[in-house]
This record gives sequence, structure tokens and C-alpha cells, in this order.
Amino acid sequence: KPVEKALVEEHLSKHRCDDQENVLQSGSFKEESTRLVDLLDNEKKALQQLKQLVQEALNKHEFGGQQPEVPKEDDEKESSKEEAKDEAVIDDEPPKPETVAETNDAPVKEDRINLVETEAIEDKVATAAAGSDTVEDDGAKTVEAIEESIVSVSSSSAQPAAEAEAYVESEDERKGGKVEDKVVPPEEISIWGVPLLADERSDVILLKFLRARDFKVKEAFVMLKNTILWRKEFGIDELVEQDLGDDLSKVVFMHGFDKEGHPVCYNEFGEFRNKELYQKKISDEEKRQNFLRWRIQFLENSIRKLDFRPGGICTIVQVNDLKNSPGPAKWELRQATKQALHLLQDNYPEFVARQVFINVPWWYLAVNKMINPFLTQRTKSKFVFAGPSKSADTLFRYITAEQVPVKYGGLSKGSEFATTETVTEITVKPAAKHTVEFPVTEACLVRWEVRVIGWGVSYGAEFVPSGENSYAVIIQKARKVAASTEEPVVCDNFKVGEAGKVVLTIHNPSSKKKKLLYRFKSHPTTSH
Repeated sequence: KPVEKALVEEHLSKHRCDDQENVLQSGSFKEESTRLVDLLDNEKKALQQLKQLVQEALNKHEFGGQQPEVPKEDDEKESSKEEAKDEAVIDDEPPKPETVAETNDAPVKEDRINLVETEAIEDKVATAAAGSDTVEDDGAKTVEAIEESIVSVSSSSAQPAAEAEAYVESEDERKGGKVEDKVVPPEEISIWGVPLLADERSDVILLKFLRARDFKVKEAFVMLKNTILWRKEFGIDELVEQDLGDDLSKVVFMHGFDKEGHPVCYNEFGEFRNKELYQKKISDEEKRQNFLRWRIQFLENSIRKLDFRPGGICTIVQVNDLKNSPGPAKWELRQATKQALHLLQDNYPEFVARQVFINVPWWYLAVNKMINPFLTQRTKSKFVFAGPSKSADTLFRYITAEQVPVKYGGLSKGSEFATTETVTEITVKPAAKHTVEFPVTEACLVRWEVRVIGWGVSYGAEFVPSGENSYAVIIQKARKVAASTEEPVVCDNFKVGEAGKVVLTIHNPSSKKKKLLYRFKSHPTTSH
């Protein structure tokens, strides 16, 4: 409503998200080292404890991995042993009383052990009673014999199941068999293409879970276990191989690197203004789930290109463009965002080095307030916010202009210049002129690109020869470049036949300073 919007805009003016000081304060998170030698003692200890828990879980197959199949030869040996035991039970003579505990063929089953105990006691009692008739008539020996029999059988039957297993081994040995303990190897689990505990890359993965849980080992282990189980349930390994189309390639895409070498992922929420795309991708639950699967697949493929060696780049910078983004009234988009947020925070710990939000609109305060409770303080410390007027400057703090796409204020596009060719940044003062010179020492073809963020300035170019009797040549007569120009980057060239310099002139008549970006290169050519 107009009144509510006015109140929010008033609040925004007090806490400007594009304010220079605020931009510097937010996003101050410093990424920690992944090298073992750089860890604190308590962090090293926590890592070792987590590795121990992981090894125990792998040994017990607690991560849900498939147990390896027993070779067919072993299966045949086991079945022949079982058949031999069964024949022994049928053919053998009834066991002697004193060897009941040794010859009983079912020590592994508790109910059969109890049955043998009962029968043995009854046999002992009967034997002792019969013997007492021939030795003594007063019955005293009978009582003693019964008591001894009961004690003897009870003590032998009280042996643990391990003793019964020893019997199975002795039987097999008597029959010429050979008993070998079956050792089931630990399960093998890989996550993001890295086998757990296989090499030093695994330590980098485990450190992510530890840092996400403030180095609380048990909590980090639970998170790791839940992530592995979720990945199996979600079918990640199969998902990365599927073809889900490229309809959303303009919504989410990778482009360039930041100043520290992190890959940069751009998220353009404004693309959902397209009603056809919105209806096709997130208008109902099934479509939102498909969108989620596509987003997870995109993230998985991006992560697998990272360097998980200690000291390597194993995180991503996210740039979220909120320009023309559908407002909070779009319930379906909010649901899709919330679902993605839950999954990413629960199963992809410490993969984002920085979250930069640009072109932040007035209504984002309400959305941010809704999302905040679901974020950890560590996650929120990585956030940087910038309104429309400061978006380009904010990006340039973390990403060089040659790596920033043209649509976001940079010079990265399909042109004569590569992203490796450096861009120079200069601030043009208010109501002032600024000149840029490209020196030329030989006949060549000079190319350059120039851009002023927000333009609203005049631009001109000329060639000034070094010779005294030569005249300056006007390449581009001074012209005003409007702020709303459809040509954000001026690309120009000039063929030079003698030594001299190309001079660009930027006149800023406004009361605000302007950011000037430019770069040039030359190709030798034959002079005529």
C-alpha cells in the first residue's frame, strides 16, 4: 500500500543499504585457511576426532553404503559347512553327559541352548540317581550326585556364545575344514567427488562441516551423516548426469572470478518477471521441485570444479541481482527460495565465500526479515547489500571490472578484449575534465574500450602526433553520453601511422563524482 511503502522507504533512508559505510561494515567475513599447519590446536584436535568418528562409521557401514558382495567361492564354502553341520546333528551318536556343552550343534540360538541345558540336567540327574542304588542305600550319595550334576551342567551352560562358536570351529577342524573370519571392508563414500578419508582433500571437506558447527565434533558428524544420507535419498549422483534443459541459464549462471580467485555465480531474480517462465517453472509444487533439482544440479556441477586441496579455492561468490525481481506477493517464488535455502544451508556448508545483493529494492527489508531467522550468524556475516546507485561500486570491491559483466557495470563481454586484459579504474571529480592518454611509438592499430558508470558525461577522442609539423586528428568529436544510453561501453579504434598518442577526454558536468573504466591495446601494422 502507498502508506506502507512510504514508511518502508523512510526506514530505508535512515539505514541506506547502499550507504558507503554500511557496505564496508557488512561482508567483513574473512575466509579461514584450509591448510592443516594453519589450524589452531583445538581445531586440529577436533579434525582428528571427526576423522575417527567417520572411520568408525565407515567400518560399520553407518552411512548407508552397500556392503560388498561375498565372492561365490566363499558362498559355496559357507553353504557346504552348514550342510556338514546339519548332517553331523542327524548322524552323530547322542552326546555324552560330560561333553554336552561341546557337542551341542545349536549354540547360536538361545532357545536351543536352553533346551540342551534342560536335557543335560535331566540326564545327569537320572544317571546319578541310577548309580546311587548300587553304591549307597541311604540316599546321601544320590543327593550329592544330583547337586554335583546340576552345578556341573549349569556352569558349562553358562558359558557365553563365544564358547559355542569355538565348538563350531573345532567341529570344522575335525572334519578337515578351515575356518577363516570374514572381514567386511569399510564402505567407500565420496562426496563432491572426494572419497572420505582417502587423502588430504577429505580434511578440507571435513573442515567445512566443523566450521559450520563451530568445531563441535558430534554436531559436525551428525551434519555430515545427514548430508550423505540426504544425497543418497535425493539421488545426487544420478542427478548430475541428467539433462534438465537450459531454460534457466539466464536465471543462474557462472561468470568470471573475484579478486581472490573464487568463481562467481550470478542469480538474476528479475528473469521471473517473465510470466511464461514463471508459470512454466515455479507455479506449482511439482514445478518448484523440478526447479530445485535443476538448481541443485547446477550447484553440484559448479562445486565439482573447485580445488579441494589444502590452500585451494573451494568456495564460491554469489551475486544476487534483485533488479525487477517479483515482489513478496509472489508466494510461489518465496516458497522456492525458502526450500532452496533450507537445503543449501543443511547440506552445503561453507561453500559460499560471500553473498552480494545488488539493486536491492525497498521491499527487500520485509523479505530479509523473513529469511533471517533461518540463517546462522556466520552465514549472515558474509552478506553484502547495495542499492541500485552503489551496485557497480560494490561489485568492484570484490571483482575486477574486466571480470564483471557489462550489464552489471563492468567490461566483460564478447569483444576484442579478454577477461585477462586489465581495466583501469579512475574517479572523475564533479564539474571537471579528465584525460586519458595511450602512447604510440610505431605504426599500429589502437583499440580501446571506455565506460563511465551512469554516464551523463561528454566523451571525445583525438590523436596527437609527436612530430612538430604534424597536426592533431579528431577521432571522435566530443558528444554527450546520456545515462540511459543503450551503448554502455564505447568501443573504438584508430590506425596510427606515426609516433604520438591517443587522447580521450571525459567531461563530467554533474555535481557527483563518476567512475571511469578503460583499457586499450595495439596491433603492429604497416605504415603507408
